[in-house]
Amino acid sequence: MLKEIVIAVQSWGEAQRFIRQHRLFKWIIIPGIIYTLLFIVGMFFFWSSADNVISWVSRQLSIESWLQNKESEWLSFMFVMTGMMLRLILVLFYFSLFKYLILIIGSPLFAYLSEKTEAIIEEKEHFFNWPDLKKDCLRSTRLALRNCLWQSIYLIGLILLSLVPVIGWITPVIALLMEGYYFGFSMLDYSFARVNFTPAQSISFTGRHKGLAIGNGILFYLMHVVIILAPAYAVIAATLCIHKVKNS
Repeated sequence: MLKEIVIAVQSWGEAQRFIRQHRLFKWIIIPGIIYTLLFIVGMFFFWSSADNVISWVSRQLSIESWLQNKESEWLSFMFVMTGMMLRLILVLFYFSLFKYLILIIGSPLFAYLSEKTEAIIEEKEHFFNWPDLKKDCLRSTRLALRNCLWQSIYLIGLILLSLVPVIGWITPVIALLMEGYYFGFSMLDYSFARVNFTPAQSISFTGRHKGLAIGNGILFYLMHVVIILAPAYAVIAATLCIHKVKNS
């Protein structure tokens, strides 16, 4: 799996050179601006509401007064850490839902970019085909809804686990790896659709090559330092990644 993660990471570097060489920035900037604005506004409101909910629960359970009566620095530290882990998991949960919304809304662009990237790699002329694009969008939407359901189930379990002192502190790492896997899976599937993989075959292949999905997804999260580039870069990097794996 480590080798596959390295391949996925290298593909992001290749995506940068590929985009510059073939002048694809026009397919990145405008969708990127829309994505960035939605992300910042959504994250602001979610963080505020999540913080209010946690504070309300803490007041209802009288946790702060109980800690003051105990006068234990160790207990206070444990509850502060637990609260931080819970907030991180809730943020990732929001990010998960937001990500699937973007995958559904942006599926026409992502499918087109993946097709165009593969056509350039294979030195073929790219023709816009609406029926094929529509089919890929419907497939992407169904896959996104399927992954959203399973990931939500796992994240609810992690939210509960995050309430357990010490053990719950590892939950953000598990959640981040899971986020990376499911996002990368969605990006890889555009390439699978073009080689006529059924959804079951796509799920099976990605399950055997988790590193490709995790590597692509984790780089997607790291690219949020420059949010505007993240989604389109992920699609192009995933297409380059699958092309490299097919050839090997």
